[in-house]
Amino acid sequence: MQELVKIIMGVVVLALGIPIGNYLAKITLEEIETGRKWFNFVIFLSIIGAVVSLFFRNDVLLFSFLFIALATSRSLKNKSN
Repeated sequence: MQELVKIIMGVVVLALGIPIGNYLAKITLEEIETGRKWFNFVIFLSIIGAVVSLFFRNDVLLFSFLFIALATSRSLKNKSN
């Protein structure tokens, strides 16, 4: 039961990455254009980190890496539209 509560809390915090990414996209206009390749690199590293944390069975790292990837990708997606 305790493990289920941790997973649910992780998903809720992960879902917060969507509005946070949208907000960051609005307030960081110039950084997205000049640093697009670095944002893509951060997303790539976050996804790799999430996969590695699955092998180590570390939920905290998994959700942290997924949050970073989600918030950063939302920022990029909003800027390109």
